[in-house]
Amino acid sequence: MRGFAHFLASSRPLVVGLGLLVAVNLLPPDTSLREVRGRGLLRVCVPESFPPLVTGNPGRPGIDVEILQRISEGLGVELSLFINAAIGQDFNPRNWRVNRAQCELLAGGVVASQLTRSFLETTPPHLETGWAVVIPPGADSLEGSMVGFFAGVSGLDRISLSRYLRRAGARVRVVNSAQDLVEGLADGSFTLAVSEALSARQVASVGGHAVAWLPLGRLPIAFGLWKGDLTLKRALEREMQVLVRSGRLYDIVASYTDSSLPIRNHCLPCEGAAP
Repeated sequence: MRGFAHFLASSRPLVVGLGLLVAVNLLPPDTSLREVRGRGLLRVCVPESFPPLVTGNPGRPGIDVEILQRISEGLGVELSLFINAAIGQDFNPRNWRVNRAQCELLAGGVVASQLTRSFLETTPPHLETGWAVVIPPGADSLEGSMVGFFAGVSGLDRISLSRYLRRAGARVRVVNSAQDLVEGLADGSFTLAVSEALSARQVASVGGHAVAWLPLGRLPIAFGLWKGDLTLKRALEREMQVLVRSGRLYDIVASYTDSSLPIRNHCLPCEGAAP
């Protein structure tokens, strides 16, 4: 009996391993990619307009939409967009009220943060964002400056940004669009403009201004999909790699953000403004 007990104790790891293999085999199969191909549609939930990721303009639909058009072609299916105005407007993707019946993917403002990944799978990021400042010629300090602010992609830490600008002595006016920043800089309403990096680069390119990262961290932008949809996720990753290797991904991003315009890795002289 003692020998049998010793055998059971020494075999416990093997028994546990076999149990896990049996449990895995009992799980329902992942049919996410098969369902997309069987339907002939890749359904994606996007905001109505979230430039430069989603524009609402069929001729220039935005970075995320153009990437997904190429991915859909690679998968041999059509791209179908489902408009959800809540996407990107709230920090927590749980509040976007999306479900599997609407779409397989989410795009147009999915920041691959820890919070997002607690709710969704995310693809490898295809963009990076963070807070950035647009600097017209002659502007050299945040202190005392009137700064126009447009949030752009949500998910960035607005509290840290607010503290940073307040410590720097900036005066801030919130606006509703990147175009408002362009106009405010042109007519002198703003000395500087702050937004997330993609929007800031667009604003800077219109006026021929410089743009610099603010030292408040950066976050990746990705596509979101449902937990457990591993076959679909792997297919998306393969198609993204095709776009990367061909240079097409870079071309899409550059056509919207003027990526030839560098983002400097330092802020304006703003002593005392550490986050």
